[in-house]
Amino acid sequence: MATERLDPDTSGILSTFCDHSFQCSCTSKWTYLSCTVCRFCQQQEENPVCSICGSGENLWICLICGFMGCGRYKEGHGVRHWKDTQHCYSLELISQQIWDYVGDGYVHRLTHSKVDGKPVGINSRCTSIEGTCHSCGYGDDSGINEAIYSSKVEAVFDEYSRLLATELEKQRQNYESLLAEAKGKRDSTIAEAVEKAVTSEMQDIQSKLDKCTEEKNALAEINRKLIKDQQVWHVKVKEIEEREASESRLMDEKILDLEEQVRDLKVYIEAQKTLTDMTDSDSIKGGTVLPVPSSQSSSTNTRRHKKAGRRRN
Repeated sequence: MATERLDPDTSGILSTFCDHSFQCSCTSKWTYLSCTVCRFCQQQEENPVCSICGSGENLWICLICGFMGCGRYKEGHGVRHWKDTQHCYSLELISQQIWDYVGDGYVHRLTHSKVDGKPVGINSRCTSIEGTCHSCGYGDDSGINEAIYSSKVEAVFDEYSRLLATELEKQRQNYESLLAEAKGKRDSTIAEAVEKAVTSEMQDIQSKLDKCTEEKNALAEINRKLIKDQQVWHVKVKEIEEREASESRLMDEKILDLEEQVRDLKVYIEAQKTLTDMTDSDSIKGGTVLPVPSSQSSSTNTRRHKKAGRRRN
């Protein structure tokens, strides 16, 4: 049967090993351990009848809870059961076809084995009480053969669908593994490229740092030499300033000495001129020349000795 499996925890629908689904509240009331639908379809030791009116014609069994009811052309207890319980799937015992009350049509799916997917053989016979009914179509096997052929086609289709789904799942897993591998390679390549770029950048920075360190050391050495030269030149400048100051003092002293000599020469020349003038005149004729006082001459000699000493120095 091709009905969809539901989760019993959320929907309250329980699926058995024969792919039949029942409500959990229904299965808890079973007196047998086997599936009710399979028991009615495959183990018909006695003629089934409607659970309400006891009719044995046009019977339908609920695929959810196993309720046996007559069709709508009798008392319609099967339809009434669907309206009361909303169990929408019901199996017709004569044709072995499933009716969907919600879709208002046959499902046209035979029960398949859950293990190997092969059609399950179902023993069918006339369900009338007398057993002499010839209108049900069980006298010839054309309908059964057609149903078996359809079931085989459905089985092949279901098997192909399962194989296709399995292969698609394998392809999906394969593609996912390839994508994961490609992503891993891409991440590895990116990581290697980043590491290589970082290493190259660090090497460039280290080279620049070494170059800057060398320049710093060279500038420090030049600065040290300049400081040393500055100290040497400072000493030399100080010596030159002291020497120039000493020479300036000596020049000042020489200038003073020369000025005194010039003044003495002027006095001497003036005196000589005066004497010459006086000699030519008659006022000094018959006069006497007197010597210069000793104190005055000694002071003059002392000053001249000092000047001579300064000249020697």
